[in-house]
Amino acid sequence: MFYDIIGWIGMILMVIGYLLLSFNKISNGKKYQLFNLFGSLFMGIGLLPKNAWFSFSLQLIWLLVAVVSLIKLKNK
Repeated sequence: MFYDIIGWIGMILMVIGYLLLSFNKISNGKKYQLFNLFGSLFMGIGLLPKNAWFSFSLQLIWLLVAVVSLIKLKNK
């Protein structure tokens, strides 16, 4: 149950970030990447006990992209 709740929170964060970006409420900057980072982290945690390694791998890649993007934004 704990993992399901964490996974749902992650999914909600990612959807909120995407909606805000799509409707021009935020830019593709720090806020959007933080939604992606925490969303993918929480979804990845939620996937651990399910052995859904293909989905877990996607969340790991999504997390890494968000981290690299945040580092690039910080160095601008």
